[in-house]
Amino acid sequence: MRTQIDFSPLYRSAVGFDRLVSLLDSAARTDAAPGWPPYNIERIATGTDGDGDAYRIEIAVAGFRPDQLNIEVKENVLTVTGKKDAEDGSRTFLHRGLAERSFERRFQLADHIRVTEAELANGLLTLNLVVEIPEAKKPKQIAIKTSDNSPQALEAAE
Repeated sequence: MRTQIDFSPLYRSAVGFDRLVSLLDSAARTDAAPGWPPYNIERIATGTDGDGDAYRIEIAVAGFRPDQLNIEVKENVLTVTGKKDAEDGSRTFLHRGLAERSFERRFQLADHIRVTEAELANGLLTLNLVVEIPEAKKPKQIAIKTSDNSPQALEAAE
């Protein structure tokens, strides 16, 4: 038995958090979706202080060719779809254990995350993502002016 969570009270009392509430609501709904194809999400530490500012998503897509896969990013939603060709019926299976069905997998991306590369190798579709914070959003150092016009004060301000 699964309990459904109602997020509507948050819409009434939280102003400006619509996107967050929508994320929680969609996560609660898609959690019940089947887990095929399986995938990994990895945080990659690329900064000197060990912070992760890149991600990697690996999706198991064995049996799919690159022309059967589609990757699209729209409004912070990364959608990966795989469409198998219609079977010609010439093959007779005694056992069919490989999942060769079409799929659609969605990932909600945070602001400023961009997909930089997609690679298909050994049945894994690897998507590399980076966080690109615009200059306007990065922290800035503000110089402190003094009323003293001495050369030392002017050098410190520069």
